[in-house]
Amino acid sequence: MVLINIIGGVSLMLWSLKLVRLGVTRAFGAQLRQALSASTSNRITALFSGAAITAVLQSSTATVMIIASFAGQSMVSTSAALALILGADVGTTLVAQALSFDLSWLFPVFLIIGVSLFSFKKLTKAKNLGRVFIGLALVLMSLMWIRQSAEPLAQSETLPILLQTLQNDPVLAILVAVLMTWMAHSSLAIVLLLMSLVAAGTLPVPLAFIMVLGANLGGTIAPLLATWRDAPAAVRVPTGNVIMRLIGVALFLPFMAVIEPWMVLFSEEPARQVVNFHMAFNITLALLFLPLTGVVGRVCLKCFPDRHDPDDPARTKYLNENEMDTPAIALVSAARETLRMADVVERMLEDTLKAFKTNDESLVHRIQERDDIIDSLYTAIKHYMARLTQEAMDSKDAQRYVQILTFSTNLEHAGDVIDKNLMPLALKKIRNQGRFSQEGFREIENIHFLVLDSVRLAQNVFISGDVDLARKIIEEKEKIRAAEIETSVSHIERLREGVPETIATTSLHLDIIRDYRRINSYMCTVAYPLLEQEGQLRSSRLKKTDKSAL
Repeated sequence: MVLINIIGGVSLMLWSLKLVRLGVTRAFGAQLRQALSASTSNRITALFSGAAITAVLQSSTATVMIIASFAGQSMVSTSAALALILGADVGTTLVAQALSFDLSWLFPVFLIIGVSLFSFKKLTKAKNLGRVFIGLALVLMSLMWIRQSAEPLAQSETLPILLQTLQNDPVLAILVAVLMTWMAHSSLAIVLLLMSLVAAGTLPVPLAFIMVLGANLGGTIAPLLATWRDAPAAVRVPTGNVIMRLIGVALFLPFMAVIEPWMVLFSEEPARQVVNFHMAFNITLALLFLPLTGVVGRVCLKCFPDRHDPDDPARTKYLNENEMDTPAIALVSAARETLRMADVVERMLEDTLKAFKTNDESLVHRIQERDDIIDSLYTAIKHYMARLTQEAMDSKDAQRYVQILTFSTNLEHAGDVIDKNLMPLALKKIRNQGRFSQEGFREIENIHFLVLDSVRLAQNVFISGDVDLARKIIEEKEKIRAAEIETSVSHIERLREGVPETIATTSLHLDIIRDYRRINSYMCTVAYPLLEQEGQLRSSRLKKTDKSAL
Protein backbone atom coordinates (compact mmCIF):
# COMPACT_ATOMS: atom_id res chain seq x y z
CA MET A 1 0.00 0.00 0.00
CA VAL A 2 2.92 2.33 0.69
CA LEU A 3 4.27 1.82 -2.85
CA ILE A 4 0.81 2.19 -4.37
CA ASN A 5 0.38 5.50 -2.51
CA ILE A 6 3.78 6.75 -3.68
CA ILE A 7 3.00 5.79 -7.29
CA GLY A 8 -0.39 7.49 -6.96
CA GLY A 9 1.28 10.64 -5.65
CA VAL A 10 3.78 10.64 -8.52
CA SER A 11 0.95 10.13 -11.03
CA LEU A 12 -0.94 13.06 -9.56
CA MET A 13 2.21 15.20 -9.72
CA LEU A 14 2.79 14.34 -13.40
CA TRP A 15 -0.81 15.11 -14.29
CA SER A 16 -0.72 18.35 -12.27
CA LEU A 17 2.47 19.57 -13.95
CA LYS A 18 0.90 18.81 -17.33
CA LEU A 19 -2.22 20.75 -16.28
CA VAL A 20 -0.08 23.77 -15.35
CA ARG A 21 1.81 23.57 -18.64
CA LEU A 22 -1.43 23.20 -20.61
CA GLY A 23 -2.96 26.24 -18.94
CA VAL A 24 0.13 28.38 -19.48
CA THR A 25 0.59 27.40 -23.15
CA ARG A 26 -3.08 27.95 -23.96
CA ALA A 27 -3.22 31.30 -22.18
CA PHE A 28 0.18 32.69 -23.14
CA GLY A 29 1.61 30.22 -25.68
CA ALA A 30 1.86 32.71 -28.53
CA GLN A 31 3.61 35.31 -26.35
CA LEU A 32 6.02 32.72 -24.93
CA ARG A 33 6.97 31.50 -28.40
CA GLN A 34 7.47 35.08 -29.60
CA ALA A 35 9.69 35.76 -26.58
CA LEU A 36 11.76 32.66 -27.30
CA SER A 37 12.07 33.52 -30.97
CA ALA A 38 13.09 37.11 -30.23
CA SER A 39 15.70 36.24 -27.58
CA THR A 40 18.33 34.65 -29.80
CA SER A 41 20.28 37.83 -30.57
CA ASN A 42 23.06 36.67 -28.23
CA ARG A 43 23.78 33.70 -25.99
CA ILE A 44 23.36 35.52 -22.67
CA THR A 45 19.89 36.77 -23.63
CA ALA A 46 18.96 33.30 -24.88
CA LEU A 47 20.13 31.72 -21.60
CA PHE A 48 18.04 34.00 -19.41
CA SER A 49 15.01 33.81 -21.71
CA GLY A 50 15.12 30.01 -21.70
CA ALA A 51 15.32 30.02 -17.90
CA ALA A 52 12.45 32.48 -17.45
CA ILE A 53 10.09 30.80 -19.91
CA THR A 54 10.78 27.31 -18.54
CA ALA A 55 10.14 28.59 -15.03
CA VAL A 56 6.69 29.63 -16.27
CA LEU A 57 6.05 26.46 -18.29
CA GLN A 58 7.47 24.22 -15.52
CA SER A 59 8.84 21.84 -18.14
CA SER A 60 12.22 21.94 -19.85
CA THR A 61 10.97 19.17 -22.15
CA ALA A 62 8.20 21.44 -23.48
CA THR A 63 10.70 24.25 -24.01
CA VAL A 64 13.14 21.95 -25.83
CA MET A 65 10.33 20.79 -28.14
CA ILE A 66 9.39 24.38 -28.96
CA ILE A 67 13.03 25.33 -29.62
CA ALA A 68 13.54 22.23 -31.79
CA SER A 69 10.50 23.20 -33.89
CA PHE A 70 12.03 26.69 -34.36
CA ALA A 71 15.33 25.14 -35.45
CA GLY A 72 13.53 22.76 -37.82
CA GLN A 73 11.90 25.77 -39.55
CA SER A 74 15.30 27.59 -39.72
CA MET A 75 14.05 30.28 -37.33
CA VAL A 76 17.02 29.87 -34.94
CA SER A 77 20.54 28.50 -35.35
CA THR A 78 21.63 25.36 -33.51
CA SER A 79 24.05 27.42 -31.39
CA ALA A 80 21.31 29.85 -30.27
CA ALA A 81 18.92 26.94 -29.65
CA LEU A 82 21.46 25.21 -27.39
CA ALA A 83 21.91 28.44 -25.39
CA LEU A 84 18.13 28.56 -24.91
CA ILE A 85 18.16 24.93 -23.75
CA LEU A 86 20.90 25.60 -21.18
CA GLY A 87 18.67 28.34 -19.82
CA ALA A 88 15.65 26.04 -19.92
CA ASP A 89 17.44 23.47 -17.76
CA VAL A 90 18.31 26.21 -15.25
CA GLY A 91 14.64 27.25 -15.32
CA THR A 92 13.48 23.88 -13.99
CA THR A 93 15.78 24.30 -11.00
CA LEU A 94 13.98 27.55 -10.11
CA VAL A 95 10.67 25.68 -10.00
CA ALA A 96 12.23 22.90 -7.88
CA GLN A 97 13.61 25.54 -5.50
CA ALA A 98 10.20 27.16 -5.09
CA LEU A 99 8.47 23.83 -4.45
CA SER A 100 11.12 22.73 -1.93
CA PHE A 101 9.68 25.16 0.62
CA ASP A 102 6.73 24.17 2.77
CA LEU A 103 3.93 25.71 0.73
CA SER A 104 1.19 23.37 1.91
CA TRP A 105 -0.76 26.36 3.24
CA LEU A 106 -1.12 27.59 -0.35
CA PHE A 107 -2.94 24.43 -1.44
CA PRO A 108 -6.47 25.61 -0.48
CA VAL A 109 -5.72 29.18 -1.67
CA PHE A 110 -4.61 28.02 -5.14
CA LEU A 111 -7.53 25.59 -5.36
CA ILE A 112 -10.10 28.29 -4.53
CA ILE A 113 -8.56 30.72 -7.05
CA GLY A 114 -8.29 28.02 -9.72
CA VAL A 115 -11.87 26.76 -9.41
CA SER A 116 -13.19 30.35 -9.36
CA LEU A 117 -11.32 31.27 -12.55
CA PHE A 118 -12.22 27.98 -14.26
CA SER A 119 -15.91 28.74 -13.76
CA PHE A 120 -15.70 31.60 -16.31
CA LYS A 121 -16.80 29.50 -19.26
CA LYS A 122 -16.85 32.33 -21.78
CA LEU A 123 -13.46 33.80 -20.78
CA THR A 124 -10.94 31.37 -22.24
CA LYS A 125 -7.85 33.06 -20.77
CA ALA A 126 -9.38 33.13 -17.27
CA LYS A 127 -10.31 29.47 -17.64
CA ASN A 128 -6.74 28.57 -18.61
CA LEU A 129 -5.36 30.54 -15.66
CA GLY A 130 -7.75 28.51 -13.55
CA ARG A 131 -6.08 25.38 -14.91
CA VAL A 132 -2.70 26.77 -13.83
CA PHE A 133 -3.80 27.41 -10.24
CA ILE A 134 -5.60 24.08 -9.94
CA GLY A 135 -2.47 22.34 -11.28
CA LEU A 136 -0.24 24.17 -8.78
CA ALA A 137 -2.59 23.23 -5.94
CA LEU A 138 -2.49 19.57 -6.95
CA VAL A 139 1.33 19.65 -7.24
CA LEU A 140 1.51 20.81 -3.62
CA MET A 141 -0.97 18.12 -2.63
CA SER A 142 1.00 15.41 -4.45
CA LEU A 143 4.22 16.44 -2.68
CA MET A 144 2.50 16.19 0.69
CA TRP A 145 1.02 12.83 -0.32
CA ILE A 146 4.38 11.38 -1.44
CA ARG A 147 6.18 12.65 1.66
CA GLN A 148 3.62 11.19 4.07
CA SER A 149 3.36 7.91 2.13
CA ALA A 150 7.15 7.44 2.13
CA GLU A 151 7.65 7.86 5.89
CA PRO A 152 6.86 4.20 6.76
CA LEU A 153 9.61 3.07 4.35
CA ALA A 154 12.20 4.43 6.77
CA GLN A 155 11.46 1.40 9.00
CA SER A 156 11.58 -1.09 6.12
CA GLU A 157 14.10 -3.92 6.41
CA THR A 158 14.29 -4.60 2.65
CA LEU A 159 14.66 -1.04 1.36
CA PRO A 160 18.12 -0.37 2.88
CA ILE A 161 19.48 -3.43 1.05
CA LEU A 162 18.17 -2.19 -2.29
CA LEU A 163 19.42 1.34 -1.66
CA GLN A 164 22.82 0.04 -0.61
CA THR A 165 23.08 -1.81 -3.92
CA LEU A 166 22.38 1.40 -5.83
CA GLN A 167 24.76 3.40 -3.65
CA ASN A 168 27.56 0.90 -4.29
CA ASP A 169 26.92 1.08 -8.05
CA PRO A 170 26.50 4.77 -9.09
CA VAL A 171 26.17 3.87 -12.78
CA LEU A 172 23.23 1.58 -11.99
CA ALA A 173 21.66 4.32 -9.85
CA ILE A 174 21.99 6.79 -12.74
CA LEU A 175 20.45 4.30 -15.18
CA VAL A 176 17.50 3.70 -12.82
CA ALA A 177 16.91 7.45 -12.57
CA VAL A 178 17.24 7.80 -16.38
CA LEU A 179 14.60 5.12 -16.87
CA MET A 180 12.27 6.68 -14.28
CA THR A 181 12.63 10.12 -15.91
CA TRP A 182 12.04 8.78 -19.41
CA MET A 183 8.90 6.97 -18.26
CA ALA A 184 7.67 10.08 -16.44
CA HIS A 185 8.71 12.46 -19.29
CA SER A 186 9.60 15.00 -16.59
CA SER A 187 12.96 15.50 -14.88
CA LEU A 188 11.30 18.04 -12.56
CA ALA A 189 8.84 15.43 -11.30
CA ILE A 190 11.64 12.94 -10.55
CA VAL A 191 13.76 15.57 -8.76
CA LEU A 192 10.73 16.51 -6.64
CA LEU A 193 10.12 12.82 -5.93
CA LEU A 194 13.74 12.37 -4.81
CA MET A 195 13.42 15.48 -2.65
CA SER A 196 10.25 14.11 -1.03
CA LEU A 197 11.85 10.71 -0.34
CA VAL A 198 14.87 12.41 1.26
CA ALA A 199 12.57 14.61 3.37
CA ALA A 200 10.76 11.48 4.56
CA GLY A 201 14.08 9.94 5.61
CA THR A 202 13.70 7.12 3.11
CA LEU A 203 16.45 7.97 0.63
CA PRO A 204 20.07 8.80 1.60
CA VAL A 205 21.25 12.21 0.40
CA PRO A 206 24.41 10.92 -1.43
CA LEU A 207 22.31 8.47 -3.45
CA ALA A 208 19.76 11.21 -4.18
CA PHE A 209 22.57 13.36 -5.63
CA ILE A 210 23.60 10.55 -7.98
CA MET A 211 20.01 9.96 -9.04
CA VAL A 212 19.58 13.71 -9.69
CA LEU A 213 22.34 13.33 -12.29
CA GLY A 214 20.35 10.47 -13.84
CA ALA A 215 17.16 12.57 -13.82
CA ASN A 216 18.95 15.38 -15.68
CA LEU A 217 20.24 12.89 -18.25
CA GLY A 218 16.90 11.09 -18.58
CA GLY A 219 15.11 14.36 -19.33
CA THR A 220 16.90 14.51 -22.69
CA ILE A 221 15.47 11.26 -24.03
CA ALA A 222 11.81 12.25 -24.62
CA PRO A 223 12.59 15.32 -26.82
CA LEU A 224 15.18 13.32 -28.79
CA LEU A 225 12.71 10.52 -29.57
CA ALA A 226 9.91 12.98 -30.35
CA THR A 227 12.00 14.84 -32.97
CA TRP A 228 13.88 11.84 -34.40
CA ARG A 229 11.93 11.84 -37.68
CA ASP A 230 11.87 15.63 -38.05
CA ALA A 231 14.20 17.75 -40.15
CA PRO A 232 17.91 17.35 -39.31
CA ALA A 233 18.04 20.91 -37.94
CA ALA A 234 15.33 19.98 -35.41
CA VAL A 235 17.07 16.76 -34.33
CA ARG A 236 20.36 18.57 -33.68
CA VAL A 237 18.89 20.54 -30.80
CA PRO A 238 17.92 17.63 -28.47
CA THR A 239 21.06 15.79 -29.63
CA GLY A 240 23.20 18.70 -28.44
CA ASN A 241 21.31 18.60 -25.15
CA VAL A 242 22.16 14.90 -24.75
CA ILE A 243 25.85 15.56 -25.47
CA MET A 244 26.08 18.38 -22.92
CA ARG A 245 24.24 16.35 -20.23
CA LEU A 246 26.41 13.28 -20.81
CA ILE A 247 29.61 15.31 -20.46
CA GLY A 248 28.22 17.03 -17.37
CA VAL A 249 27.34 13.74 -15.67
CA ALA A 250 30.76 12.29 -16.56
CA LEU A 251 32.49 15.34 -15.04
CA PHE A 252 30.43 15.42 -11.84
CA LEU A 253 30.34 11.70 -11.03
CA PRO A 254 33.99 11.29 -9.90
CA PHE A 255 33.68 14.23 -7.47
CA MET A 256 30.42 13.30 -5.70
CA ALA A 257 32.19 12.64 -2.40
CA VAL A 258 33.69 16.14 -2.49
CA ILE A 259 30.46 17.85 -3.57
CA GLU A 260 28.32 16.56 -0.69
CA PRO A 261 30.07 18.58 2.09
CA TRP A 262 29.73 21.74 -0.04
CA MET A 263 25.96 21.26 -0.24
CA VAL A 264 25.79 21.11 3.57
CA LEU A 265 27.35 24.59 3.72
CA PHE A 266 24.38 26.05 1.83
CA SER A 267 21.68 24.20 3.78
CA GLU A 268 21.58 21.59 6.52
CA GLU A 269 18.08 20.50 5.46
CA PRO A 270 18.47 17.29 3.38
CA ALA A 271 15.58 18.01 1.00
CA ARG A 272 16.97 21.45 0.16
CA GLN A 273 20.41 19.94 -0.41
CA VAL A 274 18.90 17.83 -3.21
CA VAL A 275 17.37 20.80 -5.07
CA ASN A 276 20.50 22.89 -4.41
CA PHE A 277 22.62 20.18 -6.03
CA HIS A 278 20.18 20.06 -8.96
CA MET A 279 20.59 23.82 -9.39
CA ALA A 280 24.38 23.71 -8.97
CA PHE A 281 24.68 21.02 -11.65
CA ASN A 282 22.64 22.97 -14.21
CA ILE A 283 24.27 26.34 -13.51
CA THR A 284 27.74 24.76 -13.79
CA LEU A 285 26.70 23.15 -17.08
CA ALA A 286 25.40 26.49 -18.38
CA LEU A 287 28.64 28.30 -17.47
CA LEU A 288 30.73 25.52 -18.99
CA PHE A 289 28.90 25.12 -22.30
CA LEU A 290 27.57 28.61 -23.02
CA PRO A 291 30.86 29.62 -24.72
CA LEU A 292 30.96 26.22 -26.47
CA THR A 293 27.47 26.05 -28.02
CA GLY A 294 29.00 26.72 -31.45
CA VAL A 295 31.36 23.76 -31.05
CA VAL A 296 28.54 21.46 -29.89
CA GLY A 297 26.41 22.73 -32.77
CA ARG A 298 29.10 21.78 -35.30
CA VAL A 299 29.37 18.30 -33.78
CA CYS A 300 25.59 17.89 -34.12
CA LEU A 301 25.79 19.13 -37.73
CA LYS A 302 28.26 16.35 -38.53
CA CYS A 303 25.95 13.81 -36.87
CA PHE A 304 22.85 15.13 -38.68
CA PRO A 305 23.85 16.94 -41.90
CA ASP A 306 21.26 18.78 -43.96
CA ARG A 307 19.38 16.66 -46.48
CA HIS A 308 19.97 17.71 -50.05
CA ASP A 309 17.14 15.69 -51.56
CA PRO A 310 14.55 17.78 -53.38
CA ASP A 311 11.50 18.54 -51.28
CA ASP A 312 8.41 16.48 -51.94
CA PRO A 313 5.70 19.07 -52.71
CA ALA A 314 3.05 16.71 -51.32
CA ARG A 315 4.69 16.72 -47.88
CA THR A 316 3.64 19.36 -45.38
CA LYS A 317 6.21 21.97 -44.37
CA TYR A 318 4.55 23.91 -41.58
CA LEU A 319 2.28 21.52 -39.65
CA ASN A 320 3.98 20.83 -36.33
CA GLU A 321 2.62 18.30 -33.84
CA ASN A 322 4.48 20.06 -31.02
CA GLU A 323 2.23 23.11 -31.44
CA MET A 324 -0.99 21.27 -30.60
CA ASP A 325 -1.05 22.63 -27.04
CA THR A 326 -1.07 26.21 -28.40
CA PRO A 327 -4.02 26.52 -30.82
CA ALA A 328 -3.15 30.11 -31.79
CA ILE A 329 0.27 28.99 -33.06
CA ALA A 330 -1.07 25.77 -34.61
CA LEU A 331 -3.65 27.78 -36.57
CA VAL A 332 -0.91 30.00 -38.01
CA SER A 333 0.93 26.88 -39.19
CA ALA A 334 -2.27 25.46 -40.71
CA ALA A 335 -2.91 28.77 -42.48
CA ARG A 336 0.62 28.73 -43.96
CA GLU A 337 0.06 25.19 -45.24
CA THR A 338 -3.30 26.23 -46.71
CA LEU A 339 -1.54 29.00 -48.61
CA ARG A 340 0.76 26.33 -50.08
CA MET A 341 -2.40 24.62 -51.37
CA ALA A 342 -3.60 27.91 -52.83
CA ASP A 343 -0.27 28.37 -54.60
CA VAL A 344 -0.60 24.93 -56.24
CA VAL A 345 -4.18 25.73 -57.35
CA GLU A 346 -2.99 29.05 -58.80
CA ARG A 347 -0.24 27.34 -60.83
CA MET A 348 -2.69 24.69 -62.04
CA LEU A 349 -5.05 27.41 -63.20
CA GLU A 350 -2.28 29.35 -64.93
CA ASP A 351 -1.28 26.26 -66.92
CA THR A 352 -4.90 25.42 -67.75
CA LEU A 353 -5.09 28.24 -70.33
CA LYS A 354 -1.75 27.10 -71.81
CA ALA A 355 -3.14 23.57 -72.17
CA PHE A 356 -6.18 24.86 -74.10
CA LYS A 357 -3.99 27.12 -76.20
CA THR A 358 -1.11 24.77 -77.07
CA ASN A 359 -2.92 21.38 -77.13
CA ASP A 360 -0.03 19.99 -75.02
CA GLU A 361 -1.25 16.63 -73.69
CA SER A 362 1.79 16.17 -71.41
CA LEU A 363 1.00 19.51 -69.76
CA VAL A 364 -2.55 18.30 -69.12
CA HIS A 365 -1.22 15.23 -67.30
CA ARG A 366 1.20 17.36 -65.23
CA ILE A 367 -1.69 19.57 -64.17
CA GLN A 368 -3.71 16.51 -63.15
CA GLU A 369 -0.76 15.20 -61.11
CA ARG A 370 -0.72 18.43 -59.12
CA ASP A 371 -4.22 17.69 -57.89
CA ASP A 372 -2.69 14.73 -56.01
CA ILE A 373 -0.47 17.26 -54.19
CA ILE A 374 -3.54 19.29 -53.26
CA ASP A 375 -5.37 16.18 -52.04
CA SER A 376 -2.37 15.14 -49.92
CA LEU A 377 -1.96 18.59 -48.34
CA TYR A 378 -5.70 18.89 -47.72
CA THR A 379 -5.82 15.51 -45.98
CA ALA A 380 -2.91 16.48 -43.75
CA ILE A 381 -4.46 19.86 -42.88
CA LYS A 382 -7.85 18.28 -42.19
CA HIS A 383 -6.40 15.66 -39.84
CA TYR A 384 -4.20 18.26 -38.14
CA MET A 385 -7.17 20.56 -37.54
CA ALA A 386 -9.29 17.66 -36.29
CA ARG A 387 -6.76 17.03 -33.51
CA LEU A 388 -6.92 20.65 -32.35
CA THR A 389 -9.30 21.09 -29.45
CA GLN A 390 -11.68 24.03 -29.84
CA GLU A 391 -12.27 24.08 -26.09
CA ALA A 392 -9.04 26.07 -25.61
CA MET A 393 -9.81 28.62 -28.35
CA ASP A 394 -11.24 32.05 -27.84
CA SER A 395 -13.91 33.31 -30.25
CA LYS A 396 -11.32 34.80 -32.61
CA ASP A 397 -9.34 31.54 -32.84
CA ALA A 398 -12.57 29.56 -33.30
CA GLN A 399 -13.53 31.78 -36.27
CA ARG A 400 -10.06 31.35 -37.76
CA TYR A 401 -10.36 27.58 -37.28
CA VAL A 402 -13.56 27.51 -39.35
CA GLN A 403 -12.08 29.87 -41.96
CA ILE A 404 -9.00 27.69 -42.49
CA LEU A 405 -11.05 24.51 -42.82
CA THR A 406 -13.52 26.18 -45.19
CA PHE A 407 -10.86 27.75 -47.41
CA SER A 408 -8.75 24.58 -47.61
CA THR A 409 -11.88 22.57 -48.47
CA ASN A 410 -12.82 25.01 -51.23
CA LEU A 411 -9.27 24.95 -52.59
CA GLU A 412 -9.51 21.16 -52.76
CA HIS A 413 -12.85 21.50 -54.63
CA ALA A 414 -11.28 24.02 -57.03
CA GLY A 415 -8.42 21.59 -57.70
CA ASP A 416 -10.96 18.86 -58.43
CA VAL A 417 -12.78 21.10 -60.93
CA ILE A 418 -9.52 21.67 -62.80
CA ASP A 419 -8.50 17.99 -62.61
CA LYS A 420 -11.83 16.28 -63.26
CA ASN A 421 -13.64 18.84 -65.41
CA LEU A 422 -11.37 21.28 -67.21
CA MET A 423 -8.55 18.82 -68.01
CA PRO A 424 -10.89 16.19 -69.54
CA LEU A 425 -12.27 19.02 -71.69
CA ALA A 426 -8.70 19.92 -72.72
CA LEU A 427 -8.01 16.26 -73.63
CA LYS A 428 -11.25 16.11 -75.58
CA LYS A 429 -10.25 19.23 -77.57
CA ILE A 430 -6.77 17.78 -78.25
CA ARG A 431 -8.00 14.35 -79.35
CA ASN A 432 -10.80 15.77 -81.51
CA GLN A 433 -8.36 18.35 -82.93
CA GLY A 434 -10.88 21.06 -82.12
CA ARG A 435 -10.19 24.78 -82.47
CA PHE A 436 -11.89 27.75 -80.83
CA SER A 437 -12.81 30.76 -82.90
CA GLN A 438 -10.57 33.77 -82.26
CA GLU A 439 -13.39 35.69 -80.58
CA GLY A 440 -14.42 32.62 -78.57
CA PHE A 441 -10.90 32.04 -77.25
CA ARG A 442 -10.58 35.74 -76.30
CA GLU A 443 -13.74 35.34 -74.21
CA ILE A 444 -12.27 32.26 -72.48
CA GLU A 445 -9.04 34.20 -71.87
CA ASN A 446 -11.00 37.08 -70.37
CA ILE A 447 -12.87 34.76 -67.97
CA HIS A 448 -9.62 32.93 -67.17
CA PHE A 449 -7.73 36.06 -66.10
CA LEU A 450 -10.68 37.33 -64.08
CA VAL A 451 -10.84 34.02 -62.17
CA LEU A 452 -7.04 33.92 -61.76
CA ASP A 453 -7.14 37.40 -60.21
CA SER A 454 -9.93 36.16 -57.96
CA VAL A 455 -7.76 33.24 -56.76
CA ARG A 456 -4.92 35.63 -55.91
CA LEU A 457 -7.29 38.06 -54.22
CA ALA A 458 -8.82 35.25 -52.17
CA GLN A 459 -5.37 34.40 -50.79
CA ASN A 460 -4.88 38.01 -49.72
CA VAL A 461 -8.29 38.08 -48.05
CA PHE A 462 -7.55 34.79 -46.29
CA ILE A 463 -4.24 35.96 -44.84
CA SER A 464 -5.12 39.60 -44.09
CA GLY A 465 -8.82 39.53 -43.23
CA ASP A 466 -9.16 42.88 -45.02
CA VAL A 467 -12.81 43.86 -45.44
CA ASP A 468 -12.13 46.15 -48.44
CA LEU A 469 -10.45 43.28 -50.29
CA ALA A 470 -13.37 41.03 -49.32
CA ARG A 471 -15.76 43.54 -50.92
CA LYS A 472 -13.57 43.68 -54.01
CA ILE A 473 -13.63 39.91 -54.52
CA ILE A 474 -17.46 39.91 -54.37
CA GLU A 475 -17.56 42.83 -56.80
CA GLU A 476 -15.28 40.86 -59.14
CA LYS A 477 -17.68 37.94 -58.84
CA GLU A 478 -20.42 40.13 -60.29
CA LYS A 479 -18.08 41.07 -63.17
CA ILE A 480 -17.43 37.39 -63.88
CA ARG A 481 -21.16 36.67 -63.77
CA ALA A 482 -21.80 39.49 -66.25
CA ALA A 483 -18.91 38.28 -68.45
CA GLU A 484 -20.37 34.77 -68.45
CA ILE A 485 -23.76 36.05 -69.61
CA GLU A 486 -22.15 38.22 -72.27
CA THR A 487 -19.98 35.34 -73.48
CA SER A 488 -22.97 32.99 -73.72
CA VAL A 489 -24.92 35.54 -75.76
CA SER A 490 -21.93 36.11 -78.10
CA HIS A 491 -21.45 32.37 -78.46
CA ILE A 492 -25.09 31.83 -79.46
CA GLU A 493 -24.79 34.69 -82.00
CA ARG A 494 -21.80 32.96 -83.58
CA LEU A 495 -23.76 29.71 -83.73
CA ARG A 496 -26.53 31.53 -85.59
CA GLU A 497 -23.98 32.95 -87.97
CA GLY A 498 -22.67 29.41 -88.60
CA VAL A 499 -19.03 30.00 -87.56
CA PRO A 500 -17.48 26.53 -88.11
CA GLU A 501 -15.10 26.61 -85.12
CA THR A 502 -17.93 27.68 -82.83
CA ILE A 503 -20.19 24.87 -84.02
CA ALA A 504 -17.39 22.30 -83.50
CA THR A 505 -16.49 23.43 -79.97
CA THR A 506 -19.82 24.72 -78.65
CA SER A 507 -20.16 22.21 -75.79
CA LEU A 508 -16.49 22.69 -74.81
CA HIS A 509 -16.85 26.47 -74.78
CA LEU A 510 -19.91 26.60 -72.53
CA ASP A 511 -18.60 23.89 -70.17
CA ILE A 512 -15.25 25.69 -69.74
CA ILE A 513 -16.99 28.97 -68.87
CA ARG A 514 -19.26 27.14 -66.39
CA ASP A 515 -16.30 25.44 -64.68
CA TYR A 516 -14.35 28.69 -64.42
CA ARG A 517 -17.32 30.27 -62.70
CA ARG A 518 -17.52 27.33 -60.26
CA ILE A 519 -13.86 27.85 -59.31
CA ASN A 520 -14.55 31.53 -58.74
CA SER A 521 -17.54 30.72 -56.51
CA TYR A 522 -15.30 28.54 -54.32
CA MET A 523 -12.80 31.39 -53.99
CA CYS A 524 -15.43 33.96 -53.07
CA THR A 525 -16.59 32.02 -50.01
CA VAL A 526 -13.54 33.32 -48.12
CA ALA A 527 -15.07 36.84 -48.20
CA TYR A 528 -18.57 36.13 -46.94
CA PRO A 529 -17.84 35.62 -43.20
CA LEU A 530 -15.83 38.87 -43.07
CA LEU A 531 -18.55 40.88 -44.80
CA GLU A 532 -21.24 39.27 -42.68
CA GLN A 533 -19.43 40.27 -39.48
CA GLU A 534 -19.25 43.85 -40.72
CA GLY A 535 -22.93 43.87 -41.70
CA GLN A 536 -22.07 44.42 -45.36
CA LEU A 537 -24.12 41.53 -46.78
CA ARG A 538 -27.77 41.41 -47.62
CA SER A 539 -29.65 38.36 -46.41
CA SER A 540 -31.09 37.76 -49.90
CA ARG A 541 -30.80 39.10 -53.44
CA LEU A 542 -34.58 38.71 -53.86
CA LYS A 543 -36.71 41.82 -53.74
CA LYS A 544 -39.34 41.89 -51.03
CA THR A 545 -42.84 41.45 -52.39
CA ASP A 546 -45.78 43.54 -51.23
CA LYS A 547 -48.10 40.78 -49.94
CA SER A 548 -50.97 43.21 -49.51
CA ALA A 549 -51.00 43.79 -53.26
CA LEU A 550 -51.45 40.08 -53.99
